[in-house]
Amino acid sequence: MLTQTNHRETYRFVPSTSTPVSPERVAELLKAEWELFTKQTGKSAEESRRALKSLPLGVTSSFQHWDPYPISIVSAKGAWMTDVDGRQLLDLSMGFGAMLAGHLNPVIVEEVKKALESGTLFVTPSPISTDAAERICRRFGIDQVRFTNSGTESTMYAVRTARAATDKNAIVKIEGGYHGSYDPFVVSSKPPIDKIGDENDPIAHVPEGIVPGEIYVVPYNNADALERTFKKHGSSIACFILEPVLENLGIVLPDEGYLERVRELCDEYNVVLIFDEVKTGLTAGHQGAAQRLGVTPDLITLAKSIGGGLTLAAFGGKKKYMDFVTNGKMAHFGTFNGNPLAMAGVRAADVIFTEESLAKAEGFNQQALDRINAIIEQYQLPAHTVGFGVKGCITWSTEPVRNYRDYKATDFAVAELSWLWSLNRGIITPPGLDEQWLISLAHGQKEVDILVEDFESFAKALRS
Repeated sequence: MLTQTNHRETYRFVPSTSTPVSPERVAELLKAEWELFTKQTGKSAEESRRALKSLPLGVTSSFQHWDPYPISIVSAKGAWMTDVDGRQLLDLSMGFGAMLAGHLNPVIVEEVKKALESGTLFVTPSPISTDAAERICRRFGIDQVRFTNSGTESTMYAVRTARAATDKNAIVKIEGGYHGSYDPFVVSSKPPIDKIGDENDPIAHVPEGIVPGEIYVVPYNNADALERTFKKHGSSIACFILEPVLENLGIVLPDEGYLERVRELCDEYNVVLIFDEVKTGLTAGHQGAAQRLGVTPDLITLAKSIGGGLTLAAFGGKKKYMDFVTNGKMAHFGTFNGNPLAMAGVRAADVIFTEESLAKAEGFNQQALDRINAIIEQYQLPAHTVGFGVKGCITWSTEPVRNYRDYKATDFAVAELSWLWSLNRGIITPPGLDEQWLISLAHGQKEVDILVEDFESFAKALRS
């Protein structure tokens, strides 16, 4: 079977040979590492017991929870965090991009201090919010933008805008794609394989308590399936929403030509194309993923990296669609939209996220990927690496992962062990077995060396 090549602006390295890892060795190491985890993190255990009384699962967002309990953090600066047990942890999660500048970046801190002197909330128009909007439009190449407070708000309002513009209501999304917690987006975000039908014609999986409306699900990197869906249901489909590079499943790259074909099909069937860049954004490069990949969506959603760590998100795009916000057909509200503290984050981010600063971070990321590739080859590990912008991941599969079904076929036992091994040695990456890291402006050669040396020690343990 011909393996599709990934988009030229993305990176994937798959070694030509590998040797399986012993499941017994993985189980043995997992047992030892969980014992080490509980031995090192007594105060996090205490904090979790306390938090469980007032917070469901003891966390403020459900993804933060893992068994037996998560690490509790008390402070952070640069690329490092300190937990309640006093351990210094290298942060390679960086809030999925929200902390792209690094913790307590001095430029952002200074802008926020200035904002605190002029007011924290006006609930009126202001030159401060207009300036921020101009910066976002200029950087991302869009006509107009509206600010929100979370990625979920932005994706929800983008879909509503598409519905208003087309007088249609149905949504198409990617199987395994995540766009926040608005009801339609929870459909098939990580569905059980035994309930979703044929890989080329997926059945939408609707969790309990969800009222999604009319929604269709297609595999990523499968333009033929998208075309079939449009042909069958195009008269009712308002929009197709997708991450241009999937970052809910580690990192899954678009095939060469896939996004271009998606653009053609949306034009042909009068379907609004929405790129969810909540996770990509500036982590993809200084102008975001859409411009880097060379495909222009109709609407775009942004969050995380654009605000320098402040609570901020946005949606925007072509004026012909944003005009439906203007004419009131898609009314958009929010007391905290465009608040001065968040706008300070936009100003600071616009200053520090230059082409040069992000290229430097991307260079460190590529160095890490190249060095890890050599370790994978040396130890004949059944794994490969993927990278996009300042993000990278190790995927425990000998074949490229091109969609959700491929992702579900990866080795999650080794992925869990890899994550836990790093956590026990002072490196924190996102929980969820998606094995993704982020190199921020605060990371340098020291941090890259730690990441690579940690993986080498893990490879040795697997093969010992």
